[in-house]
Amino acid sequence: VAVEDQPDVSAVLSAYNQQGDPTLYEEYYSGLKHFIECSLDCHRAELSQLFYPLFVHMYLELVYNQHESEAKSFFERFHGDQECYYQDDLRVLSSLTKKEHMKGNETMLDFRTSKFVLRISRDSYQLLKRHLQEKQNNQIWNIVQEHLYIDIFDGMPRSKQQIDAMVGSLAGEAKREANKAKVFFGLLKEPEFDVPLDDEDEEGENEEGKPKKKKPKKDSVGSKSKKQDPNAPPQNRIPLPELKDSDKLDRVMNMKEAARRVRLGPECLPSICFYTFLNAYQGLTAVDITDDSSMIVGGFADSTVRVWSVTPKKLRSVKTAADLSLIDKESDDVLERIMDEKTASELKILYGHSGPVYGTSFSPDRNYLLSCSEDGTVRLWSLQTFTCLVGYKGHNYPVWDTQFSPYGYYFVSGGHDRVARLWATDHYQPLRIFAGHLADVTCTRFHPNSNYIATGSADRTIRLWDVLNGNCVRIFTGHKGPIHSLAFSPNGRFLATGATDGRVLLWDIGHGLMVGELKGHTDTIYALRFSRDGEILASGSMDNTVRLWDAVKAFEDLETDDFTTATGHINLPENSQDLLLGTYMTKSTPVVHLHFTRRNLLLAAGAYSSQ
Repeated sequence: VAVEDQPDVSAVLSAYNQQGDPTLYEEYYSGLKHFIECSLDCHRAELSQLFYPLFVHMYLELVYNQHESEAKSFFERFHGDQECYYQDDLRVLSSLTKKEHMKGNETMLDFRTSKFVLRISRDSYQLLKRHLQEKQNNQIWNIVQEHLYIDIFDGMPRSKQQIDAMVGSLAGEAKREANKAKVFFGLLKEPEFDVPLDDEDEEGENEEGKPKKKKPKKDSVGSKSKKQDPNAPPQNRIPLPELKDSDKLDRVMNMKEAARRVRLGPECLPSICFYTFLNAYQGLTAVDITDDSSMIVGGFADSTVRVWSVTPKKLRSVKTAADLSLIDKESDDVLERIMDEKTASELKILYGHSGPVYGTSFSPDRNYLLSCSEDGTVRLWSLQTFTCLVGYKGHNYPVWDTQFSPYGYYFVSGGHDRVARLWATDHYQPLRIFAGHLADVTCTRFHPNSNYIATGSADRTIRLWDVLNGNCVRIFTGHKGPIHSLAFSPNGRFLATGATDGRVLLWDIGHGLMVGELKGHTDTIYALRFSRDGEILASGSMDNTVRLWDAVKAFEDLETDDFTTATGHINLPENSQDLLLGTYMTKSTPVVHLHFTRRNLLLAAGAYSSQ
């Protein structure tokens, strides 16, 4: 087991020693290719999945045993047969032409240590086994035994479309076992407290101001707070911070805003307010907006973090200690008095990182801000003093993303070292390390109940991790490029993911299944957000557009029966066009971030690029 955890390079590569005759490799491969292409249609699609992993392993075997010319000719003869979505991997592969090159290449080591997973029906597998054993084609059979994991299911073989939807990641598909664990995707119960009525509410902006007492206010937040969601985790499954008075006040504000929320739908699309960063020659690399939409932060390639107030209320720092001691602590407006008017400004610049800032996240209570950078650190900044409180060092390489838990206190980060880490603001060391991805962790997101974390990676998979024990409970494959955006639906049941392949994929977390594919974008999707009640999914991309999708329709009448879950026979409806509610172009601004305000106004952000 130790060898698998930390692959010792020579041990891993020595698996390539039991080699066959190098001059026959092309013959072996073309023999198998001929067999698969001549097999029945129903088996051909499934068996074609073998082409890519066998091609890679046979090529690496030739290179490792220093048959360089045979390797070169093998590569040139067959690399054109591989699926288009493996192009980037093949480019890396073509540069590995000598045994020495293999030692320093992590991607290839991973390919070697982790078994490539294929899902094949029993009939197709029997056919393959019989062929290889008749032919005495031991070289290929050895590779199949040694390096591939064939997940055999009983039932009909899958069609080309069904397979294409699910494959494309670095290590093949997920084993069916990987998505069997129970996931508590329900929401936690909201604490109960009464909503005091303001005077203005009683006078009422609406005419029937009088009858609108506490009752409807509460219901408008949804009666979900009354009874426990059957799919929710136990309230104390992971310790969450206590609500402070200021948090309660904020919840009350939130409920009031929610009462004025616009109900969105195909007939009622949100207005979109776009924040364009002009002259951002420092290079905008990350954006976040507070939940109450009062502040916006930008992370820049020049290593600065810039915070703006987007309301008329300016950003102010707390006074110095000497001045604070003069204040009467009993006065009613003490919170107002501690702020230093002289420091009021619309923009604060935070210096501290020594490399581009790739991720930013406000704490839910708006007291703190996280930023992560190419310099390998995550920094926690105070929004009271606009200074850095802590630098968390754990990643030795660039950190691509970070995010606060919806309940504050915990946060997650993911980076080039291929792991995600869970932190608490008051600990120097991470509380959990989530290891399993085969390439950079490019984006990280908390589930609304804070018990799970989703990570997207350059290995083209999305994993869902349990915060309690650090286990990986879901592996989603299907994207054909690195993942750059994740969004959970507000009810916690679904996950939307976007990647460099320009597709948005939708996943049912409970069943561990892909349930939809939204096609339309022509470039990487950097931003995904569900509206506050989950009726609309907004996506923002490098193609300079924001697109709105009908989330209700996308998730209704899903076929999530046990059969589908067991075999992965997913039938995705080709209905992207029916689900697309609108496309909004910017002049020349890639969309980096999206945010729905509490009243369902959509805010978008990006930096104008003058190409």
